[in-house]
Amino acid sequence: MAVVALGGGAFAVYTVFGAGAAAEDGSASGDAKAVKSGPLSATEVRTAATAFLTAWQKGSVTKAAAATDDSAAAKTALTGFTKDARIKDVTLTRGKRSGEKVAFSVKGTVAYKETSKPLTYDSALTVVRAKKDGEPVVEWQPSVVHPDLDEGDRLVTGEAGTPPVKALDRDGGELTAKEYPSLATVLDGLREKYGKKAGGKAGVELRVVRAEPAAEKSAEKSEASGKSEKAADKTLLELSEGTPGTVRTTLSPALQAVAEEQVAATERASVVLMRPSTGEILAVANSSSFNTAFQGSLAPGSTMKIVSSALLIDKGLASADKVHPCPKYSSYGGWKFQNDDKFQIDGGTFKASFARSCNTAFISQAKELDDNSLTLEAQQVFGLGMNNWAIGVPTFDGSVPVQSDAPMAASLIGQGGVRMNPLNMASVVSTAKTGVFKQPYLVPASVDGRTLATASRPMSETVRSQLRELLRYTAAAGTAAEAMSGLGPDYGAKTGSAEVDGQKQPNGWFTAWKGDLASAGVVQQGGHGSESAGPIVAALLKAGS
Repeated sequence: MAVVALGGGAFAVYTVFGAGAAAEDGSASGDAKAVKSGPLSATEVRTAATAFLTAWQKGSVTKAAAATDDSAAAKTALTGFTKDARIKDVTLTRGKRSGEKVAFSVKGTVAYKETSKPLTYDSALTVVRAKKDGEPVVEWQPSVVHPDLDEGDRLVTGEAGTPPVKALDRDGGELTAKEYPSLATVLDGLREKYGKKAGGKAGVELRVVRAEPAAEKSAEKSEASGKSEKAADKTLLELSEGTPGTVRTTLSPALQAVAEEQVAATERASVVLMRPSTGEILAVANSSSFNTAFQGSLAPGSTMKIVSSALLIDKGLASADKVHPCPKYSSYGGWKFQNDDKFQIDGGTFKASFARSCNTAFISQAKELDDNSLTLEAQQVFGLGMNNWAIGVPTFDGSVPVQSDAPMAASLIGQGGVRMNPLNMASVVSTAKTGVFKQPYLVPASVDGRTLATASRPMSETVRSQLRELLRYTAAAGTAAEAMSGLGPDYGAKTGSAEVDGQKQPNGWFTAWKGDLASAGVVQQGGHGSESAGPIVAALLKAGS
């Protein structure tokens, strides 16, 4: 074995034995070599990582691509790294190994015409066994080249297609990702939509150019139908500054700061705060870099019972103060549903069932509903799932697909095929509070003359008054009471927890209003919403009161 030190001793190059050489176990390799299997050794992981990184650093694209499990995709991406991203003088330094994952750093220079700037970032790769022979190779993923790359994305350096924007809060102050980290994706979205309209001038930059979404892939990924918007391109490095245009948003700097503080203290948390009377979004924050608050697609659990309750009241199948069944179990479509801890309420009202989040109170009514009943209620009254929200940046507008049998029943309790995010659920509780759907928005429609979505029919006064009663009672004496303590009397809330396959803990949901403020939050794998998302939502409502 030949060992050659490169890159200041950062890593080594290992030659590969040819056919007929002695195998590690001492046996002679023949023409029909057995496929290697079993866990990878530390040596195999380091060797495969080193071979790939060395070839990449030398500019040997074909050789580097051959050291992966998808040479065609790797070759395209690595070629683009030099040709399109215009990155040269690359130094790759292998870092620590953790099992089959190897961290590494990238240093280089981005050069465009007469301008150049240094570039430094960290990435990682994973080593796997090749299917054909079991040899260790790098598992190809676009994120190996840069952690911000997803499938179909490209790194490009050149004159930006979109000028930068200076985003302002509702008071005229500048919003920056440095001060408000959660707004990074929001600011990217604002630039994508308003850069040219705001009158700015583009500069030269290295950026991630996002792939156009494939409809079938988006549906599979979200497990729900709905519009598939292209994510905003992301600037990684400015070689020369452009002249920004200006766009004003509805965000409150004080409330945004509170939202940032709240999610920073909890992993995988997302929250939205809005004003029910107008639809203005006052704050949005996420623990992670993905904007789950606006673009997430998650089962909303029992917070969906707000919409389901409106449906049952509309159909005359439930009334707040009338006796309503809440058995320990209820079956429909071949599935057996139960309540949390298998509780039951004997002789209780629908209000009592709602406040305690009784699943069977809703499942028991599934036989009285058409397959499309919940879908129509969600679309026509709450403005959900119509793929027509225009808030100013990309969003997922919720999905309540038509289903039958057990999945239809499960949809009534926010499982099945129903998918939402905190923006959707903040809108739902806002509609329940006011009785009128007002599409949430981050940028006033007057800025660009766009049309905001509307609901096709108003909520009846009977439904509105009873929904408010249900939500008030839940905030005062139900599952939301602890989190909402001290916020009454003009308030209402609903908790939720959504089971997800493969998760030990459900996603915790909470949505509530206080006066002319409405908020919703989710903590993925947070458990009960009252304990995880509840304090986050309550803190925002208190801060805005």
